[in-house]
Amino acid sequence: MAHHSPGGLILLVEDNRNISEPVGEFLESRGFEVDYAADGLDAVNLATEIAFDVIVLDLMLPRLGGLEVCRRLRTEHRSTTPILMLTARDSLEEKIEGLEAGADDYLTKPFDIKELEARVRALIRRDRREIGASVLQIADLVLDPASLRVQRGGRELNLAPIALKILTILMREAPRVVSRREIEQEIWGLTLPDSDTLRSHLYNLRKAVDRDQDVQLLHTITGAGYRVADLDKAVA
Repeated sequence: MAHHSPGGLILLVEDNRNISEPVGEFLESRGFEVDYAADGLDAVNLATEIAFDVIVLDLMLPRLGGLEVCRRLRTEHRSTTPILMLTARDSLEEKIEGLEAGADDYLTKPFDIKELEARVRALIRRDRREIGASVLQIADLVLDPASLRVQRGGRELNLAPIALKILTILMREAPRVVSRREIEQEIWGLTLPDSDTLRSHLYNLRKAVDRDQDVQLLHTITGAGYRVADLDKAVA
């Protein structure tokens, strides 16, 4: 059973007590309730038993690494709980790998603890925001916000939560071009991620939606933003 505090219930997955203890104490002082896991297997077990608001997940963990924790929660357990990944790595390729595994946001060590709090609050606000129940459809791409299911040509697409939010925004506003800033502010609020994060999510989203498709639906409009549209049909 979930036992939410007003701020939210956080699972902090970190094997270094010099990090987990002060971070947990700070978050509790800011009105959150915090549960702990010191390895990846315990994290998966806890996350499938309790409805956390956010999982703060270290990349390097005993028994099961952070990437595999993400993959198992997203694919095997169909979890949509927002995941903030902590890592000492800062390359674009490694960020893409983490986001592909299912992380929603990235924070590179060493980090400011107040930035961690701001990112956690932004993820909780975004996740709690109600989504309209009407089904969205562009060509053969269908998104049902109520069930969080996405299909392309009748084939179900497995999207990470942030990718799903981006697609929802673009399909809701289609065929209008949506600017990068609009997308970032709707998803992350005033605590904007670094410049690679949205680009990485869009890369993964385009790969899921348009790979092996004759008609490309997700378009980058240079200098303006992004949109979902069937341009072939629009021209015809």
